[in-house]
Amino acid sequence: MAMFVHLTASANAERVRRSGVRAASHGRDTDRSRGVYCFSVLPSYTLTHQWLRELSRRSGPRGLVAVHIRLPDDEPVTAGRYYQDPTHVTAAEAVRRIAALRDPRGWEVFVPRAVTRGEVHRVRTVRQVTGWRYAPDAHGTAPCTCFGCRVRGEYGSRRLRQRRPHPLDGPPPAAAVLLRQIAAAGDPGDPEQLVQALHWFGLRRRGPVDQLARLADHPDPEVRRALVWAIAKWRSPAAVELLGRLAQDPDWTVRDAAEYNAPEPRS
Repeated sequence: MAMFVHLTASANAERVRRSGVRAASHGRDTDRSRGVYCFSVLPSYTLTHQWLRELSRRSGPRGLVAVHIRLPDDEPVTAGRYYQDPTHVTAAEAVRRIAALRDPRGWEVFVPRAVTRGEVHRVRTVRQVTGWRYAPDAHGTAPCTCFGCRVRGEYGSRRLRQRRPHPLDGPPPAAAVLLRQIAAAGDPGDPEQLVQALHWFGLRRRGPVDQLARLADHPDPEVRRALVWAIAKWRSPAAVELLGRLAQDPDWTVRDAAEYNAPEPRS
């Protein structure tokens, strides 16, 4: 039997003891099957629980617990380094490959199914300061503040973005500054300047819809399309109404963007 460890929020501990680990994650192979991520149990405590600090960034206030699971040696799993194409192997082969690595940090094992209650060996607490964050060897490297890397609501993220603003992903200028840029673009306005200002409005949670509505009549469809993406996540009645208006735009690219971002009807 091959032994693995799965890290989950401590709030899930009782449910895991009662019914096992549900298949809640998507694998990285082509069929994107649902299953459970885990890692081989190694002699090193730090390497065995290396994912703990990275996963703790999204675990909630109660921390994580370690779920030790036993799988048959011939159980089909995938193994590989994160964000790389995994290899289909058996559970025993995954243990052998990981144990033979000089540096197994960043590796993961994926079980393409749920883990049953009978396969849960034990659930125990772990030290919450074990492992790496962001990526192995990330210590000493300046963190990236782009939209894809940052975690909204993470401790210190706002100060980090203000200290190291990303050239494309903000933080965005104040709404008053952006409105002055739009006014300076003229009437109907330089498309390049308007698109740039609307890009920054799209990174804000809300904005002055009434002062942007005039851009829905701009002669350049690129500006109207940028307006759609700027207000796409704003859910005020005025923003929803403006999206509906843009959904009737004569340009098909603008209509397509507006229909894609239309809010789901309430049941």
